[in-house]
Amino acid sequence: MGRFVFVLTRGLEDPTRVTRSFQLAKAAKENGHDASMFLTDDAVMLVKNGMLDNVVAPTGDEAAAHFQFLIENKVPIYL
Repeated sequence: MGRFVFVLTRGLEDPTRVTRSFQLAKAAKENGHDASMFLTDDAVMLVKNGMLDNVVAPTGDEAAAHFQFLIENKVPIYL
């Protein structure tokens, strides 16, 4: 089992990176690893209610769904 810290500095201007960061943290947790996230710069605004509602990667992946998984599974998210 490994430990992963995902650092996200991007915000609403980059839905692909936002979505992928949450998705990778989710994948790490699902595979039995310790995962946490550190949000800084523009990414800090993403934790406000409703901010992730319309963040979708070009592949159709929704950031909010991945974020909700992290919350439900108590993955630490630091600001």
